Amino acid sequence: MPLASDNPGAPLAAKVAFLSRPENYPERPSAIRAIETHMSWIFLGDDYVYKLKKPVRYAFLDFSSVSHRHTDCQEEVRLNARLAPGVYLDVVALVEEPAGALSVGGNGEVVDWLVKMRRLPQTCLLDYQLRHATLNSDSLRRTAQVLADFYRCAAPVVMTAADYLERLRSRQQRNITAILQAPGVLPVKIIDQVATRLDAYITQQKDLLGARAADRHIIEAHGDLRPEHVCLADKPVIIDCLEFNRDFRLLDPLDELAFLAMECERMAYPNVGAVFASAYIEATGDAPVSGLENFYKANWSVFRCGIAVWHTSDPLIKDQDKWIRLAARYLEMASAYCALLP
Repeated sequence: MPLASDNPGAPLAAKVAFLSRPENYPERPSAIRAIETHMSWIFLGDDYVYKLKKPVRYAFLDFSSVSHRHTDCQEEVRLNARLAPGVYLDVVALVEEPAGALSVGGNGEVVDWLVKMRRLPQTCLLDYQLRHATLNSDSLRRTAQVLADFYRCAAPVVMTAADYLERLRSRQQRNITAILQAPGVLPVKIIDQVATRLDAYITQQKDLLGARAADRHIIEAHGDLRPEHVCLADKPVIIDCLEFNRDFRLLDPLDELAFLAMECERMAYPNVGAVFASAYIEATGDAPVSGLENFYKANWSVFRCGIAVWHTSDPLIKDQDKWIRLAARYLEMASAYCALLP
């Protein structure tokens, strides 16, 4: 098979139409369900899932060429093997045959790349179990232990206290800027109060925060630890890590766990985060102090608020009110976490 050039071949719409038909896959699934995200198209068959990355470019990622998308597909498979072994199976070529027809694999010019994954049962995903009140405490503890062991064994990333403080300040400023991109969506007064309180915490607790890096607590983590990425199967796996930007994966495990806890609290399950935190503390002896967990939760709430605001400016999004409500909820949570800071 020839290597892909940066000639994308068929347009994206033609690729999506082709991949939406079950007869075009080697497994011949009974049906295909196509899901669009900002950065990808996901095609769900009976037993397998294929992901096609969009030819997009943002400040934080570049999928604009076939070669860039190929590299990212390879990284996605490599990185997800850490917490989801056996789920991310391969990077598969989408080719244009000599007669002009597309094919998943086969002979011809490679015009794009697909990540092939094993499909997981939806009922095992944490967000599904929270929505349907089917959460099993034993499964939750087993999954928390898998994550705790991952953090315990992860190699620390060398980072100075000063560098970590600057990362936190830049992240906080970037998140606040994102919220303000859609004027009138959210109350500026509350945004200002949240920004001021987070800035003050970084200044007041600079020694505590800096010590997280100086004491070698920063690792290359999952990067997107949300309930929909946690699978509480008999053999727990955690999927869909943030593969496209290593800098976003460099996190304090307590920071990443705060993200999961915050999202579970938004879904009215405040005790789930404590299970993961307890497993981590028992495995590592590293416990949060001086409001650190609420600081991290507030930052993640602001980040998710910014993502929701981003959706409100997307002309392809039909349910704008849904995203406005979600942005308001995240800002409300950020304000509440800030009120708990010392």
